[in-house]
Amino acid sequence: MTSIKQVSIQTLQDMKSAGDRIAMLTAYDFFMAQTLDEGGVEILLVGDTVGMAVGGHSTTIPVRLDQIVYHAEMVARGASRAMVVGDLPFLTYQVTTEDAVQNAGKLMQAGKVHAVKLEGGRSMVPIVKSILRAGIPVMGHLGLTPQSVYRFGGWKVQGRDAVSAQQVRDAALALQDAGCFAIVLEAIPADLARDVSQSLDIPTIGIGAGPHCDGQVLVTPDMLGVTGFTARYIKHYAQLRTVIHDAVRQYVADVKSGSYPTEQHAY
Repeated sequence: MTSIKQVSIQTLQDMKSAGDRIAMLTAYDFFMAQTLDEGGVEILLVGDTVGMAVGGHSTTIPVRLDQIVYHAEMVARGASRAMVVGDLPFLTYQVTTEDAVQNAGKLMQAGKVHAVKLEGGRSMVPIVKSILRAGIPVMGHLGLTPQSVYRFGGWKVQGRDAVSAQQVRDAALALQDAGCFAIVLEAIPADLARDVSQSLDIPTIGIGAGPHCDGQVLVTPDMLGVTGFTARYIKHYAQLRTVIHDAVRQYVADVKSGSYPTEQHAY
């Protein structure tokens, strides 16, 4: 892996041009951000998935901007190499352009992120352009956009039919033309993700979108087997929930038996 001091938009563009895949994972705290950064991840996403993976919510909709700012500021302190991208939560950018710019600015200024991510297609073009005019880089998000889960009628794969697939293609080109530096493609057929990725000059980051995107992203607690969440697109690289359970049970047993703490643990 080539040594990169700081991942930038140009880094990602160069990686797409060279055919080098981009690794992206979510991060919500300093220590995990530091660990992922040291592991070579190019992009750390402070996602509104924090509401589900950490907060126990069933969707991302309850997550507030101040919560993303809080987690982003910790992640930014832990990242010395990776680009930090922060999600704009539900209703922080969809109501007015002025709100979108102010909230994106707050996330960058107080949360110390390098860029923001927002969900939606062609209707988001004016919002994207306005945020960019404020000097804030924007990552797009198409396909299954979690903030619209109730409109979709659940967590369903998008773009299966010809009409909706073409809408995804058109939206991707529109977001690119508006100035997005990358686009997340979530839960769409692999062939559609390949078509979109090949049609764009900017990188695509897939999640549940097959192997043909320019990069991949997963929710880190899911990938590490902490949450217990399973889905067809997830590969579990560890089973930390089991490791943690075993450690806790051993701790409880030691405390109750009196074998911890001992004199060697005292001052």
